[in-house]
Amino acid sequence: MQFDVILEPAVLKLFGKGIVTALELLIISLAVGGFLALPLAIMRVSRNKFVSLPVWLYTYVMRGTPMLVQVYLIYYGVAQLEWVQQHWDTVWPWTYFKEPMFCAAFAFALNTCAYTTEMLAGAIRETNYGEIEAAKAMGMSKWQAMRRIILPSAMRRTLPSYSNEVIMMLHGTSLASTVPALLDITGAARSVYSDYYLPFEAFITAGLIYMVLTFSLVGLFKLAEKRWLAYLQPRKH
Repeated sequence: MQFDVILEPAVLKLFGKGIVTALELLIISLAVGGFLALPLAIMRVSRNKFVSLPVWLYTYVMRGTPMLVQVYLIYYGVAQLEWVQQHWDTVWPWTYFKEPMFCAAFAFALNTCAYTTEMLAGAIRETNYGEIEAAKAMGMSKWQAMRRIILPSAMRRTLPSYSNEVIMMLHGTSLASTVPALLDITGAARSVYSDYYLPFEAFITAGLIYMVLTFSLVGLFKLAEKRWLAYLQPRKH
């Protein structure tokens, strides 16, 4: 084992750049996916089939296909179409598809949005009917109850399962290394392996970095659950 190579400034800089790229992809995909998941979850629980069915189809396809395939379809599929490339510099939104970061973040956002939509929709369906009756008794309309009572309650109760989704997305950012010109943590390990022929040292370091980031996220979500799910904890006598 030659872990002293990992401590060289050039290698540390490489892994540092990979960490920054991975965190950028994670934050962008979670922000965009979470923003889109809110209205989609409301549509998903609608009794109108014309509203709920398209959302069901979207989540079914995204959850039923590997994220790697989705990345390939966007970067090597849509982004490489001749018509899209002809309009890279002139027509919005095709101008973004020439950016590797956008293609990867777009694929990750669509993927996490599908899972978050289903989690929120399930939490909305499981809302205690007593809360809905109380909202009606206060004179709230359907949309007021959704905005003030149902959605906040559902989002709090989704925290434990959403934490797993965030961790899975962190690990999923390793697929960004399949996109040229993107250097994530796994891509940095591959670069070290190709330059120094040290596969174990490179990928063990990458694994340790992912582990540290994972446990950091777990700690943050534990604090969030302690803050927003305290009312669900058993009362101490």
